[in-house]
Amino acid sequence: MWNDIQTGNYEGMIAETITIGGHNGDNIHAYYARPLGNGPFPGIVLIPHMPGWDEFCREASRRFAQHGYAVLCPDIYCRYGHGTPEEISMKAREAGGVPDEVVMGDVDGAADYLKAQPYSNGRAGVIGMCSGGRHAFLAACQLDSFDAAVDCWGGGVFQEKTSLEGKPYAAIDFAKDLSCPLLGIFGNEDRNPTPEDVNHLEEELQKLGKKYEFHRYDGAGHGIWYYHNAMYRQPQAMDSWEKAFAFFEQHLKE
Repeated sequence: MWNDIQTGNYEGMIAETITIGGHNGDNIHAYYARPLGNGPFPGIVLIPHMPGWDEFCREASRRFAQHGYAVLCPDIYCRYGHGTPEEISMKAREAGGVPDEVVMGDVDGAADYLKAQPYSNGRAGVIGMCSGGRHAFLAACQLDSFDAAVDCWGGGVFQEKTSLEGKPYAAIDFAKDLSCPLLGIFGNEDRNPTPEDVNHLEEELQKLGKKYEFHRYDGAGHGIWYYHNAMYRQPQAMDSWEKAFAFFEQHLKE
């Protein structure tokens, strides 16, 4: 949990850009942060949000690594070139966004990489914020790689339709295939997803008998954790970080 460190313990971390196999065997960059030592460590795949493969995603990766996880954040936007996160995510928007099947392939490749490491404990979770939250939900439904998933204010799960192999679908249509426990973190003043959207998802998960827990915060909208802009809400952010740490602790370290 936050600040529950033991001051006499050794602490070390490595964080670097590496290359992994992604969708269709493509070589993609990924930001990799992990504790030093033999482990065993659980893995976490952190899916970037639409602001891009940015500094916030790197910092969040290191934060989880400090708490004992090997964390891989794949550059799902790399096929649009290289530049600042804002420049490249804008190119992705102009192209209609990264296709879901490409993101799922990159995420699956990241999970495979984590589990293949000699210090892995064989478990992995997935987390994403904003569009990455939607992707984390899809990964938990479409892939068998994960033991826990965290959806942070993922928009577009409920109404937005896209295309997978030419077949239109809404992400919620895959809820029946959810294969691991799901944690949801939402702001009650968010416009995407709205509280009604979250109600819709919860009703569907209840009907399907899925294992989940949702935490909804008054006085907060989208991007509760984004301390670098006006979306940040300190009390709600710290409480929900604790919820995420506890959730991964329960399902990945047991």
